Amino acid sequence: MRHSLSTILLLLTFSSLAYSADPSSVAIHSGMLHLRNAEPREWAEFSETADARLFEQIFQVDKEKLGAKEATGWTLRLRQQDIKQQWTVRFNDRAISTLIRDENDIVHFIEVPPTSVKQGTNRLTISTKEGVAADDILVGDITLYAKSKQELFSKVDIEVHLKMFDTKEYSPGRLTIVDENGSLFDTDAVSNDHMAVRPGVIYTSTGKAEFHLPKGKYTLYASRGFEYSVRKYSFECKDDEAQVLYLYLRREVPTPGYVACDTHTHTRTHSGHGDSTVEERMITLAGEGIELPITTDHNVVIDTRPWAEKMGVSQYFTPVMGDEVTTQTGHFNVFPFAEGAAPPNYKSSVWKETLDSIYGTPGVKIAILNHARDVHRGTKPFSPEYFNDVVGENLDGWDMRFNAMEVINSGATQTDIMRLFHDWMALLNRGYQVTPVGSSDSHDVTRYIVGQGRTYIRADDYVPGKINIDQAVENFVAGKVMVSYGLLAEMKINGKYSSGDLVKTNGEKLRIQVRVLGPHWVDASVVELYANGQLIRSEEITKRIDEKLDTYGSMKRSRAKNGVIHTANWEIDTPNHDVHLVAIARGPGVKGNYWKTAKPYQPLSPKFTAELIGCSGAAWVDADNNGKADAARVYAEKIVNESNNNLPKLLKQLSGFDQAIASQAAHLYQQKNGNLIDMKSLAAIDAASPQVKEGFLKYLNAWKETERARAGR
Repeated sequence: MRHSLSTILLLLTFSSLAYSADPSSVAIHSGMLHLRNAEPREWAEFSETADARLFEQIFQVDKEKLGAKEATGWTLRLRQQDIKQQWTVRFNDRAISTLIRDENDIVHFIEVPPTSVKQGTNRLTISTKEGVAADDILVGDITLYAKSKQELFSKVDIEVHLKMFDTKEYSPGRLTIVDENGSLFDTDAVSNDHMAVRPGVIYTSTGKAEFHLPKGKYTLYASRGFEYSVRKYSFECKDDEAQVLYLYLRREVPTPGYVACDTHTHTRTHSGHGDSTVEERMITLAGEGIELPITTDHNVVIDTRPWAEKMGVSQYFTPVMGDEVTTQTGHFNVFPFAEGAAPPNYKSSVWKETLDSIYGTPGVKIAILNHARDVHRGTKPFSPEYFNDVVGENLDGWDMRFNAMEVINSGATQTDIMRLFHDWMALLNRGYQVTPVGSSDSHDVTRYIVGQGRTYIRADDYVPGKINIDQAVENFVAGKVMVSYGLLAEMKINGKYSSGDLVKTNGEKLRIQVRVLGPHWVDASVVELYANGQLIRSEEITKRIDEKLDTYGSMKRSRAKNGVIHTANWEIDTPNHDVHLVAIARGPGVKGNYWKTAKPYQPLSPKFTAELIGCSGAAWVDADNNGKADAARVYAEKIVNESNNNLPKLLKQLSGFDQAIASQAAHLYQQKNGNLIDMKSLAAIDAASPQVKEGFLKYLNAWKETERARAGR
C-alpha cells in the first residue's frame, strides 16, 4: 500500500522499534526507503512516488540495557544507493557526516560522537538543502552500535596476496568486497603508502593488502582493469579463523603495440574537488593498468613523476604533464608540456584566443575538446544553439582547431552512447582532422573508475615505465588509436591498413576484418561499420558468457581464445570517392560493483540502459588515388561550385555520391542561396536519388533544430 508523504514521515517518527540481535545495538530502521528530495523523478527505475522527501526517525536508547553507560564509541551502520547530491546525516540535530556521493550500493559506518547520544529519546535525520537538484536515493538498514568502528570488526586478519597466474609475481590491482546483498562493504583499512581505500574497495600497488571485517559472509573480486580477468572468491569472516587469500589474475585482452592511455585524470590535491589525493591516484592508475596517464588538473600543470617514484609504481606507467584548460565556453585537455612551461590562458571565452594560447605553449601538440554535450558554466559546445551536428559546423564561427575530442567519457556518459561518436564523424566529414578519445575524467578513487574509458595509442608498450612520449603523441595526432569503454573494435582493411592509415586501392573490393576484443567478464551484442558516418554493415553477436566465474577468474563456459569475442569479415565495393571507415562494437553495461558502468552525468531522459562500446580510429580510403584523404566537404564544395547555384543540376550531380556529401552540399547551397524550404526546392529534393534526398532532409531537420535553439537566445 502506498502512503502519503505526511503519513510516511509520521510512521518514521513514531514507529515502535525493537532492538537488533546484537545486544549492544539499536535497529533504527530495517529495509530500504526510497527518498526524493525534489521533483521531477530522476530515474525511471524508481517508483513515481517516493516514500519520503527526507529520512527522520525518533528512537529510544537505553544505555544500561546496551551495556554502554561508559561507552567511548558509537557507530552508525547504514546502507545507501544512488547518491548524487549531498545528503547530510544529523544525530539529534548535530551534523555528524554526509552520505557518500556515489551511485553504487554501499554499506558504510559513521562514527557518532559519544556526547551526541542521549539516554532515552534520540533523533536521526538524513536530508539535503533546499534548492538542490532532484536526487532519487535508497537508504536504510540503519543500526546504532554502542561500540567504536574498530570494536565492531573481527580481530582476525584477512590477508590478500594478488599475483599473476603465469608468472606468480605480485601484481597491482583492485580488491572489491561485497556482502551477501552485493553491497560494497566497508573495511577498517585506510589509505597508506601502498593502498588507496574507500568503502568496499582497496587498490593495492604491491599486490598485498590486510584488513578486517565484521563477522559475516562476503565475496571478494580481484581485478586490474579492462585487459585482465576478474577473480571471484567467497568466504566467511569468523572471530577465530584468519583468512589468507592467494588470488591470481590472467592477462586476457591482447594489446601488443598499443599503449593504454587515460587522457583525463584528476586529483583532489590539485583540482580541489573529488576525493583522490595525488598519492592515491598513483596507486589507482597502477591498479587499473593505465600505461600513459595524462595529469589534467584544472588550469595547472603538474608533474606527477615524483609521486609515482614515491609510491613505488613508476615501473607500471609513464606520467605525462597535461592541463584541463577550463574556460567559460569549453574545456580542453592539452599535452604534453615542456619542462617549466606555464599553463595556457584560460580566461578568454573566445576559442581562437584559447587555442592560440594552447598551441603557443612550449611542447603542447594535442588539444582535446572535452565532454562537448555537457553543460559547464552555462555552455554546451555541441548544443543546437552553437552546432549543426549533421555537417559538423559551428554556427558562430568558433575556431575548431582542436585535434581530438572525447567520444566517451566514462565519468560523464551520455544518455545515447552513440551521440558523440556521430558528432566526431560529422567533424571528419566537415574536413577537420580529429582523433577520437576515450577517457575517465576521474576525480575519485572509486566513484568513477580511472581508466574505465581509455584510448589505445599505437606505440611501443614493451616497457610501460618508459613509453616513448614523442612517438605516442605523433601517432595520437595521426589518429592511430582505438577507443575503449569495456570493448575494443580492431579494424584491418585489406590485411594491412588500420586506424589512422590512408588506404591505397586500385578499385578492387575492400576486405574489412573487425575483431571485437574484451575480457571474459564483458559481452558484446553488435559490431557495425560506418562509411562517412553512415551505417553500411552490421552483425549481431550471440551471447557467449554466463555470470559464473571459475577458480581462476575465467568463465565456466569455454570462452573465445586470446580475448577475441567476435570476428566480422565484410567485403565492400570501393566507393567512387574518398570515405573514412570506422568500426564500432557495443554490448550491455557491467552490473558488478568491481567495474560498474555509470549512469549519465547530465541525463536527457529518466530512462537509461547502460552500454559498453569500442571504436576504431578512422581509416581513410583514397578512392580517387590522389594521395590524400578528401573529406565529404571537399567533394561538396566542388559539386556546388560546378552547379552554378542550380538546385536540380546540383541534385543530379550528387546522385553518384553518398549521403554525407549531399548533406554538406545542402549546407553550402543554403549558405549561398538562403532557402531550401520553399515548395519548389522541396519538390526537387523529393525527386532526388534516395541518398541525396536523405542527406538534404537530415541537414534541413538539423537546421530547423538550430534555428529554434538560436531563436530562444
